[in-house]
Amino acid sequence: MTLGQRLRGRRRRGLAGLSPEQALSAVYGLLLHREPDAHGRQAYLPGLRDGTLSPVVLAERIQASAEWWTVVGYSDLSSSLHFSRSVFVRSLPKARRILDLGGTALGSSQGAMVLMGYPYPFEQLVVVDLPQDDRNDLYKEDAERHVVETDLGPVHYHYHSMTDLSSYPDASFDLVYSGQSIEHVTVADADKVLAEVARVLRPGGYLGLDTPNAPVCRLQQAGFIDPDHDYEYSHAEMLEKFGGAGFEVLEAKGLNHAGRSLAKGEFSVQDVASQRGLFADIESCYLLSYLCRTDPATTEESP
Repeated sequence: MTLGQRLRGRRRRGLAGLSPEQALSAVYGLLLHREPDAHGRQAYLPGLRDGTLSPVVLAERIQASAEWWTVVGYSDLSSSLHFSRSVFVRSLPKARRILDLGGTALGSSQGAMVLMGYPYPFEQLVVVDLPQDDRNDLYKEDAERHVVETDLGPVHYHYHSMTDLSSYPDASFDLVYSGQSIEHVTVADADKVLAEVARVLRPGGYLGLDTPNAPVCRLQQAGFIDPDHDYEYSHAEMLEKFGGAGFEVLEAKGLNHAGRSLAKGEFSVQDVASQRGLFADIESCYLLSYLCRTDPATTEESP
């Protein structure tokens, strides 16, 4: 459920009946975790009082503010990381033919890329994921899917290991996305996956990948952050992997900055959750993200 839907539902249950002062306080508390200051009261109360500003529109304006991106006291790391990963997915290139490795979205038939806001229509998006019986209990669903029509195009589900892409022809995809999946296979299998990704991509095709940043995750806890992980990488290790598979790294950004935790030598969920978005200081972030490209020497017409 989106923020707007939550607020509209709350409005139907009585938000519209609140006084302008109460509505302002409620929206500030929900989004910024604080009471409105003098500037906020001066900027928004007149519109709330004369009806030219609704609580829902006020919430949308605050959510677009610089302060919302770094709300002090934000405590839900999982939803914060999901937001940052969605920003990354929306930044991926336009493509006609897409392969998503591990792209099942629990509870949604559209798949992870569509759910996280990939903005471009496609001819085909193939989601590769393990059969239900081969998955960790954390990732099991009630039923397998086949073809799901979305507003962007058809999403096809294929159930097999991403370490075996032999059924896909050479140069058959414009974009491959690997979101929080490379860490679920062995180090040797990761090399195999990247080599196969390079093969199935057209010349000049793109790979988008995000994965946990091991040094920051080790600050949070000694073991892997997910019981289904096989190996968590550092930035240097990922660069070596890409180079070995023949990829050129076009962009390397971190997701959710953990600089405060690193400076203190102590992990703070609130600090990391509050620093949402993409950052140039990749090695100080909780997640690593990359946009890579295969050799474009014989690039086909761009998608």
